[in-house]
Amino acid sequence: MEYQALGNTGLKLSKLSYGASPLGSVFRNISEAEGIRTVHTALDLGINHIDVSPYYGATVAETVLGKALKGVSRDKYILSTKAGRYGADFADFDFSEKRIRQSLDESLNRLGVDAVDILYLHDIEFGDFNQIFNESLPCLAALKSEGKIEHIGVTGYPVKVFSETIKQFDIDCILTYCRYALHDTGLSAVIPDLDTKGVGIINASPTAMGILTQRGAADWHPASAELQAAGKKAIALCNERGVDITEVALQYAIDHPSIVSTLVGTANPLNIEKNVRWAESKPDKELVAALLDIFAGVDNTWASGHKANQD
Repeated sequence: MEYQALGNTGLKLSKLSYGASPLGSVFRNISEAEGIRTVHTALDLGINHIDVSPYYGATVAETVLGKALKGVSRDKYILSTKAGRYGADFADFDFSEKRIRQSLDESLNRLGVDAVDILYLHDIEFGDFNQIFNESLPCLAALKSEGKIEHIGVTGYPVKVFSETIKQFDIDCILTYCRYALHDTGLSAVIPDLDTKGVGIINASPTAMGILTQRGAADWHPASAELQAAGKKAIALCNERGVDITEVALQYAIDHPSIVSTLVGTANPLNIEKNVRWAESKPDKELVAALLDIFAGVDNTWASGHKANQD
């Protein structure tokens, strides 16, 4: 496993990170034992960064992760969680200082730790930017001074949320999803500014939430029919070449020099082993070019958050 520096934080993250949302049975029902085995497998294979949120499974993912980490030496993993998005209700957002502090205390209790390495504001495009910049992020900075968190960041889907944040506030890192992948490289527009400011980049969902997998997009996926059709063409091309499209998607995402780590989410130990194996190789350049061509000109983004906060 390779490790890279996360911006100016002093942290070194494995190039693959473990995304713990599946521990909350977000995608399929899992047993706690299966989830715990997956976490231990990830750690055994050199993955040292684990990301979670109280939103995943309405706190279930944090609870299961806490059980998995019990007895594991704290220096064996870098832990991040989030605040601002809660419950099973899509619209359950609260970025107030009072709720952030309460949320962090609840997360620390579930996770069984005294502090987290990174605390993110979760999907800030659903918040009021005035509150985010004048209340929420200052709250995170205060929590950092108090020693409850080591580093601060934001997550979101629109690239705009990152460019606006770094104009307004000093953050340590971002967590982006679906914006640097075979279907959409929109994050590229803000990467130079993030690099200049020393903001570390963690990338999630290199499969575009299932579009770049054999099973394809689920019924709930917000992607346009055009994008989903392009995804099916990409899957067919990879099948013709005898390659799993998820392998190419993962390799492409982690190959960008500015992306420190890419999150992979699963509750199956065998899938973790497979992802680590895939990450050891570079993508086939000719195949990547053909796949990028399939998605060229396609309507490849979807709405997320308030209208004013879109790209």
